[in-house]
Amino acid sequence: MVVEALSSDTAHLALVAAVAIVALVVIYTLDRPSGAWGRRLRSRFVFGIPWGTLVAIASVIGVYLFVQDGITNPNRPVVIPFRAWSYFYPEGVLWSGFAHSSRSHITGNLLSTLVAGTLAEYAYGHYPRARGATTFRSLRNNPYVRAFLVVPGAILTFGFVSSLFALGPVIGFSGVVFALWGFALVHYPVGTIAALTGSTLVSVLYSTIRSPVEFAEASASYGAPSWANIAVQGHALGLIAGILVAVWLVRRRRRAGDRNAPVVAGIVAFGAVLLFGASRRLWAVYWYLGNDQYELYRAVGFALLLLLALVVAVAVAGREEPLRPQAAVPDPDTIRASVASATPAAIGLLLLVAALAAVAGPGVVPNLVTVDEGETPGDPIEVEGYEVTYAEDVEDRMVSVIDVEAFGRTTSVRTSGVIVSNPDREIWTTAVSRGNLAFWGYRAVDVGGTGWRETVWVQRTGWVASGGGPTYRVDGVYDGDRSTLFVGDPADAEPRLDGRNVTVAAVEGGFELRVTHDGATETAPFPSAEGAVTLQGIDFVREDRRLYAERGDSRVRVATQERYEGRQ
Repeated sequence: MVVEALSSDTAHLALVAAVAIVALVVIYTLDRPSGAWGRRLRSRFVFGIPWGTLVAIASVIGVYLFVQDGITNPNRPVVIPFRAWSYFYPEGVLWSGFAHSSRSHITGNLLSTLVAGTLAEYAYGHYPRARGATTFRSLRNNPYVRAFLVVPGAILTFGFVSSLFALGPVIGFSGVVFALWGFALVHYPVGTIAALTGSTLVSVLYSTIRSPVEFAEASASYGAPSWANIAVQGHALGLIAGILVAVWLVRRRRRAGDRNAPVVAGIVAFGAVLLFGASRRLWAVYWYLGNDQYELYRAVGFALLLLLALVVAVAVAGREEPLRPQAAVPDPDTIRASVASATPAAIGLLLLVAALAAVAGPGVVPNLVTVDEGETPGDPIEVEGYEVTYAEDVEDRMVSVIDVEAFGRTTSVRTSGVIVSNPDREIWTTAVSRGNLAFWGYRAVDVGGTGWRETVWVQRTGWVASGGGPTYRVDGVYDGDRSTLFVGDPADAEPRLDGRNVTVAAVEGGFELRVTHDGATETAPFPSAEGAVTLQGIDFVREDRRLYAERGDSRVRVATQERYEGRQ
């Protein structure tokens, strides 16, 4: 069967490769004999290749493989220590802009980087465009310096800078990706919107090569709403920064007399930003209510997106002439003279800077505050300075690090799930939510640092009382040792047998039965598989995942072992 599956995959890949080769040959033939496409690429890139984008992509892959230890398990890199938890934890701030949470996360970001980065790098170019500029005369005009140092240096530098202003412990290269899209939007608004489809094509091609045939079936799943997984503040920060740099570059080239500099109409820029922002869900402004609950403010988010598109239109297409020519002065040296001499272009740039500051500002204060070093709930597992435990309905020390109350909402929220803390690294996080663990039954929690990892496995085991609720315990397994992290409340079974009440209870290391009759309670451990135990004159028989109570001719089911949908 395995050989047949491999043969099928190979055949499908061969089909895709054959059609792709035919398409490339036809395109190459159509472009001959002039070779206009190739000449155009070589006029902007060294050897027609976007080297800067490729170097940046290779750097991010290096972080994923060797810093996050993705080379050991590409599907499960170490994530927790590489978030920007605080300015007082430099390691997280350094890597958070380049680290990723999964293979699909890094794949999506880098495929988008390939498309957006190529557009932005093409707009900048490896060869100087100013009149009179000579290639290789200076480092500034050297195409190899621009291709291998300036472009990747600017991309990677912004990756670090963006982590300094990110709101919350976000992770990923998406801030840079949005900056590249923003830069490209100003230069080629229509082409960039079209390139979004190209980005999807690249993603589909990657998925085709990786899984030419895939089987799927409908199943339940558990997780936060899709819009709650979007770092909208980081995305907006990157987009505005990229647009700001592009507007500055475009206007600088216009003043230098570069006739080839793109002159973008305001209405086109407005529409391009609006379409891009809507497709990339920049309207997803939400508030975390705690315990896996979120509130989306779509109307507010869409209004802010409209406002941003308007500001970009003014910045891109605003005139250089003063709004009030009669009050303008040639070289204003006071604030009042500067206001009187203001031009639409200057106002647009000022509004962009203000928008950037408004988006970046909220990320500074939380990063200046350290997490409260209170005692970790329960009896945590200690791993190289980390503490891993499980708790329910406890204060979220990460979200409430800044006490904010506004419009009936507060940052003082509660959380439930697997808690990971490390005071030395300013880390406190719900690594696995209660619902996620209940869905899967077990989860791996990776902790570590640059180039190393340790794994704690967390497992939920429970029984559901007939007509009642579940009782469960959560265990942690590390280095071969198992310990109980949490024990849930007992659950009463609804059936009463001859006046006897049956309770199923999770206890440290196992489960027990409790039978109460006439004020007296007898207790015994759960019977083993296919085993039995007698309490208060009632025989309890376990058959596989079910527990039955028998007395005389009566037999009822009193409990069923939990099943976890993610493992079915």
